Amino acid sequence: MNFETIKLEIAERKATLTLNRPNAMNAMDFTMMRELADCFEALHNEKDIQILIIRGEGRVFSAGGDVKMMVSSDDFSDFGTIMEDISRLVKAYYTLPMITIAQIHGAAAGLGFSLALGSDIIVAEQSSKLAMNFIGIGLVPDGAGHFFMKERLGTPKAKQMIWEGKVLNGDEALTLGLIDYNVEDGQAPVTVDQLVGKLLASPILAKIETKLILHNANLPVLEQILEGESAGQVKMRQTQDHLEGIQAFIGKRMPQFEGK
Repeated sequence: MNFETIKLEIAERKATLTLNRPNAMNAMDFTMMRELADCFEALHNEKDIQILIIRGEGRVFSAGGDVKMMVSSDDFSDFGTIMEDISRLVKAYYTLPMITIAQIHGAAAGLGFSLALGSDIIVAEQSSKLAMNFIGIGLVPDGAGHFFMKERLGTPKAKQMIWEGKVLNGDEALTLGLIDYNVEDGQAPVTVDQLVGKLLASPILAKIETKLILHNANLPVLEQILEGESAGQVKMRQTQDHLEGIQAFIGKRMPQFEGK
């Protein structure tokens, strides 16, 4: 499989997917979203792969959705198409018949954080900046951010975290239960390699079957939330608060929201 914005490497029973827009902090543009969806769907046919690692090229995991892309597009029907690709990639990733591991260094924000949270195991370095920060530009989480935050935190705490949009380091995220391993800077690859070794030496088929049983039971809720996020995001894209949020982000100033 050849891609423009991601790299996929397969070695025996393990695959590594690298988000590969380092000059844009691996922000997800239209192309990356579509390529991720295509890649995850294709991986369903790779019966010999039992582990998938997701990582980011360069200084960060992913800064999230490409804000400059949002600024350049005023076509809300286009945004609806984007949400369809996001829903495709989330459902394909969540139902993969393999153990998925997110290897985080630097920032994992917005849609990038949603993708990481969709992983079975999350390893993040101490200085990582983890944020479900859609609220800062007047949007709701997408990429099933609501679903994954609720899964890990419960509904009340998930709401509070989404509303606050706080940037967390590895220590804080581990304390909350948003990640599974908090490691020293530079050690995420080492920890992931160790986890992969243990998993491949275990009865991994049974572990994958447990994942599929639990995830398939949750799939109707995931699909409902993805539909809600798609409708809500298109709605929020047309608000004055969102326009102010992205203009403030680009201008590197504090936004002035008015609830409109």
